[in-house]
Amino acid sequence: MSWKPLRVLTPRSILPALAVLLVLLAGAAAHANKPVPFGDRVAEPGGADASPVTAQSLDTAGLELRVGPGLEAYNPANGEHAWSYRREGATALYLSMAGENAVVLWDDGLVTSVRPSDHEVRWHRAVPGLAEWLRGEGEPGSAQRTDTQRQQLAVERAAIALYTVPEVKPWVAVVTPGLTMGFRDADGDLRYNDRPAGNCSYDPLRTVRTDYAVLVPRTCTGSGAAHQAFGGITGYRLDSSNWQLATGPAVAMRVLDGQRVQIEDGPIVGSRVFDTRAAAPESACGSRTEVFAAVRPQGSCVVEPAPAPAP
Repeated sequence: MSWKPLRVLTPRSILPALAVLLVLLAGAAAHANKPVPFGDRVAEPGGADASPVTAQSLDTAGLELRVGPGLEAYNPANGEHAWSYRREGATALYLSMAGENAVVLWDDGLVTSVRPSDHEVRWHRAVPGLAEWLRGEGEPGSAQRTDTQRQQLAVERAAIALYTVPEVKPWVAVVTPGLTMGFRDADGDLRYNDRPAGNCSYDPLRTVRTDYAVLVPRTCTGSGAAHQAFGGITGYRLDSSNWQLATGPAVAMRVLDGQRVQIEDGPIVGSRVFDTRAAAPESACGSRTEVFAAVRPQGSCVVEPAPAPAP
């Protein structure tokens, strides 16, 4: 019968066990402090500390919403801070309302939707290439820009990249030179994802929206020996199919009302009105197709009488 004495725990034998314990404790602490997905942080009153990037603000749900480091909500009656929505490592650049919800575009290329009434973050969507375009990466002179100039450029481009369309069911469009995307505001569902043809690029600066559609112009360059520029317009909607209009490269658009857009296409093609609700051009007064047109001219087509000839 053999007998072994009890093992004495020496400092050397304790060290491995302590190391394992420390690793486990560190892992637990890191897990406890792990940021929620997308770095979301919603703070109650008193957590504002806002130094706004822009002066943009909107009144909604009895609150004044401001774009600063994040989305800041204030009581317009007394100016008191109501709540703050921030994302770690990101700065909010632009805000637009989709119905009762606030849609925010961030400098890291993320788009989020927040319900102001209870400050719930409803959905997040990433737009490929958006962050790089906001910063102007790879463009001529980009290396010489200061941090202030880069920030200002990002704010300006965010304001021409994000569009919210009221319609019956609000939706969100994001436009960059190389990509347009559309999301249903109800749940953030991606409804379209469109890139321009090989030698074409979209122009966010000339893009317009109505209550029904977003109209995005594009400029293209011919391939091979023909380098002549040409253009077009794509109309995006969520309740029907998109449509295309052939135009010149410098086409300009102006919104007339909630559904009509004036299209100016140079001296050759001329001017026309497009109805984004009917997805059809408006017929011109006195044209042969006026009787059969999908969209009649707005108002009356009263022809002024010609002046009487001089005696």
